[in-house]
Amino acid sequence: MSHPDFWDDQERAKEISEQVSNLKNDIETAEKVEEWTEELSTFIELLKLEKDKELEKEAEGKLIKAERLFNKLELRLLLDDEDDESDVILVIHPGAGGTESQDWAEMLLRMYLKWAKAQEFSTVMLDKQAGDTAGIKSATVEIKGKFTYGYLKGENGVHRLVRISPFDANKRRHTSFASVFVYPEKEEDVEVEINENDLKIDTYRASGAGGQHVNTSDTAVRVTHLPTNTVVQCQSERSQHSNKSNAIKVLKSRLYQIEKEEREKEKQKQESKKKKIEWGSQIRSYVMHPYSMVKDHRTDYKTGNVEAVMDGDIDSFIDAYLKMK
Repeated sequence: MSHPDFWDDQERAKEISEQVSNLKNDIETAEKVEEWTEELSTFIELLKLEKDKELEKEAEGKLIKAERLFNKLELRLLLDDEDDESDVILVIHPGAGGTESQDWAEMLLRMYLKWAKAQEFSTVMLDKQAGDTAGIKSATVEIKGKFTYGYLKGENGVHRLVRISPFDANKRRHTSFASVFVYPEKEEDVEVEINENDLKIDTYRASGAGGQHVNTSDTAVRVTHLPTNTVVQCQSERSQHSNKSNAIKVLKSRLYQIEKEEREKEKQKQESKKKKIEWGSQIRSYVMHPYSMVKDHRTDYKTGNVEAVMDGDIDSFIDAYLKMK
């Protein structure tokens, strides 16, 4: 970076600067772990000589912080796939079941938005289709932050909910399903060829909140990639041009993911092995009745604190998945 012509190549300079930033963060975390480990050793030696409640309390606090930092560094080292640093396009669809599943899809959307906020990641709602009575028919969110895809790639799959339905007058127990798809967001210069002749572009009137202009003009855009029958839509912006640009960005990310899976056939394919959104295909179950438990069926990690999970506390599930992989 100190070389006189470093900034002549802006793209290369940006890439190296990001690498430097990531390395600095890793080094700072490792140095903190080392520093606090040495401090803990000193505390232990002192406590061997003399029992001291205050000293013991301080040592315990240092241990907890050091353990968290160590886990953070360990997790960071697991994020070494080519797309792990990428931002994310997250898509949620309800399964069969009408209002019940649509409400569950919106609950999942809220969970991921709260998780992203806790991580201090930025989010943009690219598209959100409201349900007939409650919930959503679909949602597409852009989540930006360091290693967002690396953290969220394990969320890809079918999520199952068991609860007493708030929409059932007889208060019966219902099982609902929703699918979550996670795609690495690719920049404009990514090598994904899109032939304009392969695209069918439709415009329509946006629904929901957005002001008089949004609701009275054909600003929403739906783009269909005919060779793969991939459909994306966007209605978050006030102009048709902006919505088309965002839709193409989402399409590019999805097509990139398809190409990636074709190149890496030995890995589980997300597009060609999409399972039906129903019983037996779920990656995780959220049970609210007759007991409280969230269980990931791939890692067997589970917790009884369903409320915390629905409020975005999914880090333990992310950790378990990455360590299993």
